[in-house]
Amino acid sequence: MKIFFTNETKKLDTYTIEHEPVSSLDLMERAAAAVTSEIMARWQRHTPVIVFAGPGNNGGDALAVARLLAEKGYRPDIYLFNPGRNLSPDCAQNKERLARMENIRFTEVVKGDFLPPRLHKHTLVVDGMFGSGLHTPLSGGFASIVQYINASEAQVVSIDLPSGLFGEDNSENYSRNIIRATLTLTFQYPKLAFLLPENADYVGEWKIIDIGIHPDILRDTPAFCHYLEAQEIRPFLKKRTKFAHKNDFGHALIVAGSYGMTGAAVLAAKAALHTGAGLVSVHSAQCGFPVLQTAVPEALFLADADNRHITEVDIKRKYAVCAVGPGIGTHEETGRAVETLIGQTKSPLVLDADALNLLAAHPDWLVKLPANTILTPHVREFDRLFGPQENALRRLKKAMETARRYQIIIVLKGAHTAIVTPQEQLYFNSTGNPGMATAGSGDALTGILAGLLSQDYTPLEAALTGVFLHGLAGDLAAAAQGQEYITAGDIIAHLGKAYQHLKNDSE
Repeated sequence: MKIFFTNETKKLDTYTIEHEPVSSLDLMERAAAAVTSEIMARWQRHTPVIVFAGPGNNGGDALAVARLLAEKGYRPDIYLFNPGRNLSPDCAQNKERLARMENIRFTEVVKGDFLPPRLHKHTLVVDGMFGSGLHTPLSGGFASIVQYINASEAQVVSIDLPSGLFGEDNSENYSRNIIRATLTLTFQYPKLAFLLPENADYVGEWKIIDIGIHPDILRDTPAFCHYLEAQEIRPFLKKRTKFAHKNDFGHALIVAGSYGMTGAAVLAAKAALHTGAGLVSVHSAQCGFPVLQTAVPEALFLADADNRHITEVDIKRKYAVCAVGPGIGTHEETGRAVETLIGQTKSPLVLDADALNLLAAHPDWLVKLPANTILTPHVREFDRLFGPQENALRRLKKAMETARRYQIIIVLKGAHTAIVTPQEQLYFNSTGNPGMATAGSGDALTGILAGLLSQDYTPLEAALTGVFLHGLAGDLAAAAQGQEYITAGDIIAHLGKAYQHLKNDSE
């Protein structure tokens, strides 16, 4: 799914109005009906509802929602803020529609002596003051209303965007003047701001509402941001022929583990095998031999010359992929071995964990990385690699610049893991849950990526599919056992069901 910026919203709406065709008022009604349906599914008719509407089209949406709720038996109190006495045409028409209804409690606020209604924890506030058209921080009376709502215990449903929140960059915004929504019902596609951790307290839970924007304009309008869903991943999945041989699914080399960190190698190897790699070899310190051979008997073990850490990696055969980093430590000899490996490998390369820490200590290695090498840092690893960033948006911009400069793929791990390509395309993952914030989860992802690359997925296909599968397996594990219960092993154990989920939905 494409993610469009808020300055493109009007173009998408206008095209839909002209080519469906549909009137702008009817398009607003369509959006309001979808919002109303979602509210009715969550809040009962006896819920006290307060609707705050602004003078623009977001306010028109809110007024239409208020009318539809009233028609369904709710009794909303409606406040339209119109200090400039200048409503948008559709907002004005929805005001007139409300005026024709009986027993509607409606107040139009045009002066600064507004006495706000009492809000308590059982109140539902419908926030329709400002949406995607806002470009400057809220101030004055609107800021006061936002602060009043936020100080209450009321539940808040924001229409399209929480009032005061910009759709993209909020680094210059005033945080105290942004609605803190319980639920944001956004139209057609997520806003970039929803995917950034610094905005989580404003957005709350969010859900996409399909309002029927014309498919042609969605298809033909370019976007560099995307929100990954199952329909984008299914076409990548490869079918296995009846007479396939293990060699058809590639041989993955995983360089992982050291004394006290052999578990990282075990998890990566298991994940690669359960993702479908035909063969997996693990190069690790000698001390890992009994652990690996017992825990993952399907994997081949290549013992390093040293008992406690990796000192050299002598590639004697052609591997489909080489994944390096889980649990290897940052010993000086290990660093030299990784540098040598980077220089000599002709296979696709995945760098994670301690390989990234070594890379941060030797930034000159970046120019030596093969094209389309996949780096999988979490936030702290990224900042060690490329310098501290003041917020998530700045970090994403830095990731895009870096991916283009070095022609690599960066998998920036987080709640909505971002995959950044050398072409400066940005993909946010839609799967995963907080239960996956557990030791070894990243090692499992490294193994998944290795398993896909061994099966001849392109690096981009592997990055997108691997991140999605990893999150989906975590979601299935959470559904079966609860988020708190999940370990990295549970994620790996649910990879088969994740594959089945994708395949069954496509059949």
